[in-house]
Amino acid sequence: MSGMIGDTMYVLLSCAISLDGYLDDNSGERLVLSNAADLDRVDAERAGVDAILVGAGTVRNDNPRLSVRSPARRAAREAAGKPATPLKVVLSNGELPADAAFRADGDTLVTNGSVEDVLGQLTARGVERLMVEGGGRVLTGFLASGRVDELQLVIAPFFVGDSAAPRFVHDGRFPWSKDHRATLAAVAPIGNVVLHRYLLSESAVDDHWLARAVGLSRRCPPSMTAFSVGAVVVDAAGEEIAWGYSRETDDTVHAEESALAKLADDDPRLAGATIYSSMEPCGTRRSRPRPCARLILDAGIPRVVFAYREPSTFVVGDGAEQLAGAGVTVVERPELADEVREVNRRQLASPGQ
Repeated sequence: MSGMIGDTMYVLLSCAISLDGYLDDNSGERLVLSNAADLDRVDAERAGVDAILVGAGTVRNDNPRLSVRSPARRAAREAAGKPATPLKVVLSNGELPADAAFRADGDTLVTNGSVEDVLGQLTARGVERLMVEGGGRVLTGFLASGRVDELQLVIAPFFVGDSAAPRFVHDGRFPWSKDHRATLAAVAPIGNVVLHRYLLSESAVDDHWLARAVGLSRRCPPSMTAFSVGAVVVDAAGEEIAWGYSRETDDTVHAEESALAKLADDDPRLAGATIYSSMEPCGTRRSRPRPCARLILDAGIPRVVFAYREPSTFVVGDGAEQLAGAGVTVVERPELADEVREVNRRQLASPGQ
């Protein structure tokens, strides 16, 4: 499952709810769930996307402007060659008020259709990052489609207590369940509300754990004769079960080796695990009898994700080919390759490179 459309569009859902899961109450007036600091955070998120999408009900009930409000952020977008505010997209199969606030500035698109249809339209317009802000039917449709990469959910510290009020999501069949859980990437208090960041697509999850592996690689003791690498083992439930980095325990230990040494050989979680490594696991090794590719195969791990192919600075790197040839799913995510090269800039600048 992946929320990436053609491996280009990142879909972010953003909303705030009460403690009992409501987006609003039935008072007829807009319920303010967030606070000033969180609204500023949302404005920063808006400034980083190409389009913002809501449903017609949100336009009629809340009349949002859907603009980047900060003058500094608007100016930064323009300096980067972008419009001051992202494209404003409204899903509607009927008339919308001619004086709706979203029409006040920037480009707008009123459209209708399935999630796939709408994402196809936006892809054709060059949208690479989409922010979906509601309401409940729109959020439900996107979540049920499996085309969401990230959910940013803010919890307000009070109850609405009205079963007829608009809920966060409606009934639906969702890709995530007790047996296939979303990955919790962060929890952050913002004044008296709390932000939860969940990663929902395989690609977003992979990039999250690879970033963790790159962070671990920065702990490596310096060396000019070996690369600095970090590795994380994550079980099928999305829980980190082991981690390691090069030279963690001795001068020659590799990151994957160090991580796997923290688990029993017969640990049942290994059969469904993924190992994330900042660099391709080695297929040839001088300091140990078994290279990391062999260690991974012997552990029975079925999936490997890395950011950067091992250069032939010290040995010929063919670990990915060995793993794939043995039936392991091998995924290369080069989005973080520049960071891996930066961590290893001294080794990569050595003679022969």
